[in-house]
Amino acid sequence: MKKEITIRTSNILFVGISIIGLASVSLLSLFDPQATMDLVRVKLDNTDAISSIRGIYGGVGMSIISGLTYLLITKIIMALRFLTLFWFSYAVSRLITILVDGPLGEFGNQWLTIETAFFVLGAVLLFANQMNKD
Repeated sequence: MKKEITIRTSNILFVGISIIGLASVSLLSLFDPQATMDLVRVKLDNTDAISSIRGIYGGVGMSIISGLTYLLITKIIMALRFLTLFWFSYAVSRLITILVDGPLGEFGNQWLTIETAFFVLGAVLLFANQMNKD
């Protein structure tokens, strides 16, 4: 019973922390797209660029958060599966950048580490849930 509670709590914390992290970027991007791009030292110099960051990081991000919040409440394993794939995709995208364009800067390396850790944590939680089910 204690093992089940630990796994369930870990699931909730993992999904919740992911939602909070994504929400912070999404809200920042909705209200101040330039502040989001300042993190990577990119200047948004036209309204098309501003609306793209607002839409992709802000609007799409909020859609992902809404879906994750729903899954957190109704189907947490689906939320774990989605987030494991999500963090894996981010990490692979950064690895492709290293292979194609060269080394990442401090920001990219920091996030590659975070995204990889979240992918591994998601995979471990999925495995733990599967083992606990049997």
